[in-house]
Amino acid sequence: MLRLEKDELEQFIGILYLMSIVKLPSTRMYWSNELYFEKVSAVMTLNRFEKIKLFLHCNDNRQRPENCTDKLYKIRPIINMLKESFISLKHDEILCIDEQVVPFKGRSSLKQYNPHKPKKWGFKFYILASVDGLVNNFEIHSGSIDVCEGQPDLKASGNIVMHLLVNVPRHKWHKLFFDNWYTGFDLVKTLYHQGIACTGTVRTNRLPNIKMPTDGELKKEGRGSTAIRVTTVDNVELCTIKWFDNRGVALLTSYEAVNPINIVNRWDRKTKRIVQVKRPSVVTTYNTYMGGVDLLDGMLSLYRIHIRSKKWYHKLIWHFFDLIVVQAWILYCRDMKKSQALKKDIFQLRIFKLKVAKCLVQSDKALSSRRGRPSTSVDHLHRLKRKRGPAANLPEPSTRKDNIGYFPFFVDKKGRCKYPGCTGITKVFCEKCKVHLCFTSNSNCFRKFHE
Repeated sequence: MLRLEKDELEQFIGILYLMSIVKLPSTRMYWSNELYFEKVSAVMTLNRFEKIKLFLHCNDNRQRPENCTDKLYKIRPIINMLKESFISLKHDEILCIDEQVVPFKGRSSLKQYNPHKPKKWGFKFYILASVDGLVNNFEIHSGSIDVCEGQPDLKASGNIVMHLLVNVPRHKWHKLFFDNWYTGFDLVKTLYHQGIACTGTVRTNRLPNIKMPTDGELKKEGRGSTAIRVTTVDNVELCTIKWFDNRGVALLTSYEAVNPINIVNRWDRKTKRIVQVKRPSVVTTYNTYMGGVDLLDGMLSLYRIHIRSKKWYHKLIWHFFDLIVVQAWILYCRDMKKSQALKKDIFQLRIFKLKVAKCLVQSDKALSSRRGRPSTSVDHLHRLKRKRGPAANLPEPSTRKDNIGYFPFFVDKKGRCKYPGCTGITKVFCEKCKVHLCFTSNSNCFRKFHE
């Protein structure tokens, strides 16, 4: 059984963060002789890193009940811990709900396919977030979506919304935004009765007894044309607006309105010039506040952990590690803005993540203790020499060890022997490698250099 201490686990996570910032094609290249990334290789040996990765678990499989149907049992503890942390955060007045895809093409029954997403294969998340991307709750799609306790059955799209809003205080009149997969009369009126106002794009086939004009009819009226329908359902006044730009878009709202009308600039292909188009207020509001989850996706994709693994739950664990740092950075930016800090004094995400990685790797910790004899290879000795001071570059190992074309000859100008550890001065010069090397009966650096 692998014994893993808390400090060593923190160093492992710190190494993952460093690898997400400085990306190489293969994990082992961070320890290779050709690249040798010291920020990683000096912290932990390659064998130890791969062992921790191999045996990393979040739950004990031996304690899993026989009748357990939880597909996320392997990572359930970390899911519960994160949800408790996110739910404890204060909810902003304006919230949005959207889907998030964690890219994954391996084998897993949880993997989803969506041809309309940039990353078509992956794990699907349902996210409740603020405008700046701060997550307040999330759910991972693992099959059928049950009815939320204490709430009516609103079908799959409505039930997941109620699950995400379970800890949002009612009758505080939070403003909630979502896309057309979630929007429907039943959901909007139910949330309005509970003191939550909603706005979302809507599919016209989800509007019973309401006839909206087609895109062709609105196109005849011209760009910027708007159709409005108002209906009352269970004493809740709902407004449906369809606005035509390049194509029609319909929205359903329980609190927004058409006025005031905004003017936006659009490029007209026919006249080859910029024209002004009227846009309802509800469209402007929706475009302003709906992008919180997309913003979060953009931040996660900048420095995502790309450590390959055949185990599906590793991909989710890496995603959670990235998500934690992004959430911490958003809270850090909020605090800095409240303290009226200058923009130049606020760390960018990559600097913030790098500092977190350095703290995990170095703070109150010792570097890896390497066992065995110290290496006597030329490359290793040369790296040690470079640490002590400037040193000229050596020829590539493939050039130095190919046993072709290197012959010693004497030159007029003496030079220091380039074999690491040798301090001799010699006139012997390697014609191929272009370096001075000792070649005497007492010191044959020429041979050792090319072995």
